[in-house]
Amino acid sequence: KHLASVSAIVVFVVLFRVLRVGGKTVTSIDDDDGGQPIHVDLDLSRVVRVVSERFLSVAIDASLMSDEKFMNLLNSPKLRTLAKALIPAFLRFGGTKQDFMKFRPQGRYFQARDNNVCEKLELPPFLENKLKQEWVLQSKTLLQEEVEGKYKKTKFSEYAVDLLYAFANCSGLDLIFGLNALLRTPENSWDSTNAELLLKYCGSRQYVMSWELGNEPNSYEKKAGIRVDGYQLGQEFFHLHQILQKSILYNSTGLYGPDVSQPHDHRKDLLPGFLEAGAEAITACTWHHYYVNGRDTSLEDFLNPVVLDTLATKINEVLETVKSVSTGKKVWLGETSSAYGGGAVGLSDTFAAGFMWLDKLGLGAKLGLDVIIRQVLIGSGTYHLVDDNLDPLPDYWLSLLYKRLVGPEVIKAEVHTNFATKKQVRVYLHCTNRKSTHYKQGAVTLFALNLNKGQVTITLPSYIANSTFEEFVLQAPEPGKQSLYSRSVKLNGEVLKMVDDRTLPALQGSELPPGEPIKLPGFSFAFYVVTDARAPVCK
Repeated sequence: KHLASVSAIVVFVVLFRVLRVGGKTVTSIDDDDGGQPIHVDLDLSRVVRVVSERFLSVAIDASLMSDEKFMNLLNSPKLRTLAKALIPAFLRFGGTKQDFMKFRPQGRYFQARDNNVCEKLELPPFLENKLKQEWVLQSKTLLQEEVEGKYKKTKFSEYAVDLLYAFANCSGLDLIFGLNALLRTPENSWDSTNAELLLKYCGSRQYVMSWELGNEPNSYEKKAGIRVDGYQLGQEFFHLHQILQKSILYNSTGLYGPDVSQPHDHRKDLLPGFLEAGAEAITACTWHHYYVNGRDTSLEDFLNPVVLDTLATKINEVLETVKSVSTGKKVWLGETSSAYGGGAVGLSDTFAAGFMWLDKLGLGAKLGLDVIIRQVLIGSGTYHLVDDNLDPLPDYWLSLLYKRLVGPEVIKAEVHTNFATKKQVRVYLHCTNRKSTHYKQGAVTLFALNLNKGQVTITLPSYIANSTFEEFVLQAPEPGKQSLYSRSVKLNGEVLKMVDDRTLPALQGSELPPGEPIKLPGFSFAFYVVTDARAPVCK
């Protein structure tokens, strides 16, 4: 009996199975040490949708301008190197602090578009180190403001604007500037005087950029004791749109909004009301999303598929609202990260945050978001992409790999498995980034995350299973759940770090022999480029 049982197991292990699911062929080869098999069905015959080439974009939190001297951190050669590697992308300058800032010209400025300005502005190492140390203290002050809900009003000059534009221009990022919407008249309508002053200055310098107005208007009452309904907000955006139309430089620029929080019962009517009055004024509709409260979350939340699935509900709700009022309007996640309230200390800047981030990128593109702006490249909070020394954190490396390997064309990929933890292995498929000269036309990139502690084997349809794969597996530096708290990440077994302040490492994949099963380790995420997929829709 024992021999018979062993024989049956061996037969099962090497069994070649062909399944028919939804009219498509799903092929799997279960190996003896590959862990739980995950069968993935692909449809390379059509593109489901195409997102913006700037789909993954980044933000600088407006808190960096709370004291103008910290804007000089944007002149760091290291930070510029990291930002430049993420293009094409939008750079959003905004956040809670934008609604407590006022432009005050002081006659101190420079031309951020001048030749050689990028070299001229480079921050000397001794000054960079001094500013980084002072910024750590400033961040604590800003965090206290966030906790207390009391925000100090500040002013900024032409020089701060010049530094911001120079950073965007030198890095190749497309700047979106968030205007203060809490400057109000006695009748509680938006006072555009200060915005017009800023627009006039930026126009005189030929600073090409797009605009937003206000941040999370559903919380104005809580933050500043001011209540604005959706219809009024839409009218205020229309007013800004008319101002931009009068500008030679900005009459065809982007205007994005209203940057509402994710749908809640409280102020749920704000977005529909805004769209009815202001949809024609905006280029795309923006909203914000965070999975959890940063002050009471845990590692378990970051690995919980139920928590990750809440995003789909919110996305579909917003898409349906926009569609019902303004069909065809693009929808962006205008600000997003793992946890609100400035992030979760000890989690939002660690390897563990990558599960939420990669799943958000995959799900967002799949469901129909056009752009996702990550909070934050640099600024206050703990959900940034670089640390206090401006060194890249795990989510930066994940973002960089996504940029290099994933194109804007979304292709259908569906997981088929009968084991209980199905949702803990999540798989997405795009055409490979066509701007990469490293891969042949028709290549596709599959990316996946494994929320289980055990390894899984991903098996693909027979027509692609024997192709050549290049794998990029991201893992915490050490085995075990505790290592998920690390602020480092390994790519194919090697810890990633910059070569020097101006040089990123070559992110090399490992080639899998044709027919070799895809093995995704526990608590990891990975990209697999099918180099010879020859997908017609990716040529």
